Amino acid sequence: MMEITARNIRQWNRLGPRAVYGLALYELIGRDERVYALSADLGTSSGLGRLMADAPERYLNVGIAEQDLIGVSAGLAKEGLIPFASSFAPFITMRCADQVRMNMGYMHLNIKAVGLSSGVSVGGLGNSHFGADDVALMRAIPGMVVLSPADCVEVVKAVEAAAAYEGPVYIRLTGEAGFPNIHNGDIDLKIGKAISLREGEDVTIIAAGSMAHMAAEVSDRLRERGAGCAVLDMHTIKPLDTEAVRRAAKRSGLIVTMEEHSVIGGLGSAVAQVIAGEGVRPRAISLGMPDAYLKNGSYSYLLEQCGLTVDAATERIWDALQE
Repeated sequence: MMEITARNIRQWNRLGPRAVYGLALYELIGRDERVYALSADLGTSSGLGRLMADAPERYLNVGIAEQDLIGVSAGLAKEGLIPFASSFAPFITMRCADQVRMNMGYMHLNIKAVGLSSGVSVGGLGNSHFGADDVALMRAIPGMVVLSPADCVEVVKAVEAAAAYEGPVYIRLTGEAGFPNIHNGDIDLKIGKAISLREGEDVTIIAAGSMAHMAAEVSDRLRERGAGCAVLDMHTIKPLDTEAVRRAAKRSGLIVTMEEHSVIGGLGSAVAQVIAGEGVRPRAISLGMPDAYLKNGSYSYLLEQCGLTVDAATERIWDALQE
């Protein structure tokens, strides 16, 4: 297992989620002969440069052909191997949806699909590369596990958890190099169990991926204004930690979800489904990407378009608390 130290965490933060995914997979391949890395001509973008050089026999490049990427991964999985297949988030989900549905879903093969730069972190490449609907698609597939690590420590832990899990897993990588960490040491990341980042009674923010660190900052600002704000890091979107959601619904008068994904079909929808079945139903707000195509621009510019900033989220939640 990768050593999680303060020094490593600082280095991982500088490298970013994609590079750290590559490091975690490199370490995993070194100790488990069943693990293989695959990409659709995106080995370097997947942080696999070192792995490609040191262990070329464990790396398969299928070319720009995500449908084949899942098909080849299915063949490896049928032979008892553990394939990790990576491409940009919309390509490894939407472009090969039928292969994902049949091989990862219906056949329930032990494939680990990794969506690179989901959300809007590749802002200059435009809507063709934005991961706005990958969670909606993947969580609709029976038996699929959907992980959305909040920082680079969780990226490492998500790779290890996915490898240990017998069945299909989708890992959604959000954020960019230099994105803040929320963990300063080792953590116990368990599939399907949220991590509490803040405590509070008035409102609970349930966040996934890149939004977890923002949610923690929003909580601190709301506390300064006299509002207690709990934060749940929902690193597993499926299976959702329904017990944590139910406890939050009973405790807080307002539930807020934050995600770098469309407000349709993602974490907000999953949480709303749980709350709808409860006898006590608090007010709910879903903060995410709008149901629209965005204008290209820098990562920060796109987050501002979506209202996914600490300032915007704080004001939105504060106004809701005053109503």
